Amino acid sequence: MKKLIINGTIVTAADTYQADVSIENGVITAIGRQLPVDGAQVIDAKGCYLLPGGIDPHTHLDMPFGGTVTDDDFRTGTIAAAFGGTTTIIDFCLTNKGEPLQNAIQTWHAKSEGKAVIDYGFHLMIGEINDSVLEELPEVIENEGITSFKVFMAYKNVFQAEDAVLFRTLKTAKEQGALVMVHAENGDVIDLLVQEALQNGNTDPIYHALTRPPEAEAEATGRAALLTALADSQLYVVHVSCADAAAKIAEARQKGYRVWGETCPQYLVLDQTYLEKPDFEGAKYVWSPPLREKWNQQELWNALKSGQLQTLGSDHCAFNFVGKKELGRGDFSKIPNGGPIIEDRLPILFSEGVKKGRITLNQFVDIVSTRSAKLFGLFPQKGTIAIGSDADIVIFDPNQERTISAKTHHMNVDYNPFEGMRVTGAPVSVLSRGEFVIREQQFVGTPGNGQYLKRKRYNHENA
Repeated sequence: MKKLIINGTIVTAADTYQADVSIENGVITAIGRQLPVDGAQVIDAKGCYLLPGGIDPHTHLDMPFGGTVTDDDFRTGTIAAAFGGTTTIIDFCLTNKGEPLQNAIQTWHAKSEGKAVIDYGFHLMIGEINDSVLEELPEVIENEGITSFKVFMAYKNVFQAEDAVLFRTLKTAKEQGALVMVHAENGDVIDLLVQEALQNGNTDPIYHALTRPPEAEAEATGRAALLTALADSQLYVVHVSCADAAAKIAEARQKGYRVWGETCPQYLVLDQTYLEKPDFEGAKYVWSPPLREKWNQQELWNALKSGQLQTLGSDHCAFNFVGKKELGRGDFSKIPNGGPIIEDRLPILFSEGVKKGRITLNQFVDIVSTRSAKLFGLFPQKGTIAIGSDADIVIFDPNQERTISAKTHHMNVDYNPFEGMRVTGAPVSVLSRGEFVIREQQFVGTPGNGQYLKRKRYNHENA
């Protein structure tokens, strides 16, 4: 049915203005003042912003890790995302060495099919490079529309790839028009530090942070940036957690390297002391890279404001505390890494960023939506409010206040790392391709309505 959103203030990465939006067949067909109703369903957005739907470039739904599986699948995870104003996610296909890449892709299609309530795409992990992988990659890009590849520089003996794998992936990405993503930590050094800590009887959650120091993240970030320059390729550094790593990205960009950086809300508002909570509560805050000393937060905010970091992912990787995080009692290295973040990504950045004057309203839209759309081949279909774009629209009340709590969140997990935090600004209604997924803060979507997105190749001119 045709829809007409009236009385709202449209906010894009570039502009803020009052106008009505007409929607038909899932796309925006007109933007202007006093548009004709023509039998449309009229939605009054008075007092609210109209934002392009959030794009979360970094999620892990239904993912096996650490001897268990994340508790949010593509149904619960995308419902929670929608409540938080996100209308597109890009999840990670994990590959197995010695198996065709297509096996992993089909596994993730099976995980997501019939479950997602919003649109979604995939990144593809590269754990090895050989002739068969090199032969498959052009087909993956062309047929699946997967135009971003992830290489882990950490998790030794699990996901970690050698530098040669990263370098050859970068060279292939340059040839094929793909974007290489890295988890940048020095996995070899971390592995030794973890062994030393356990041998010395240091088993509490805080040692997860102490054995993954910021220097290990900064070193790997700098190394990845230099390899990118050597390959004349393009790099996206995920979940930047500390000032040292952000500085390496800024340095690379100043030299003209095509390097981009993502941080996450948890690194902007939480710090290392959370891992010291008593009675093993610190395990709730175990993810990688770990939380850092509090002073790093301001440096990350500065990097977002200056544009040296460009996006905000959630790195949503949710494990229940009871029965799953508890697997690491007596050995911090066995705590499943990850946290439930997907629902609170936009509200936290708006509340702590826009409301507190750290970033502008237009920067907020760029960081949570537009830049990811451009980097990952979705713009202008996604990431903006424009004629011809998908009608992924968030009706956002900038003044609504709430307290974040596991009692009221929609993630399928028994705790919230931001428990008790007051935020200002909330999605009221969320449309995906013109259809309500959230209406007046109630879920009205349908599992399976989310569409798989084949993405365009990386284009530096657009990024």
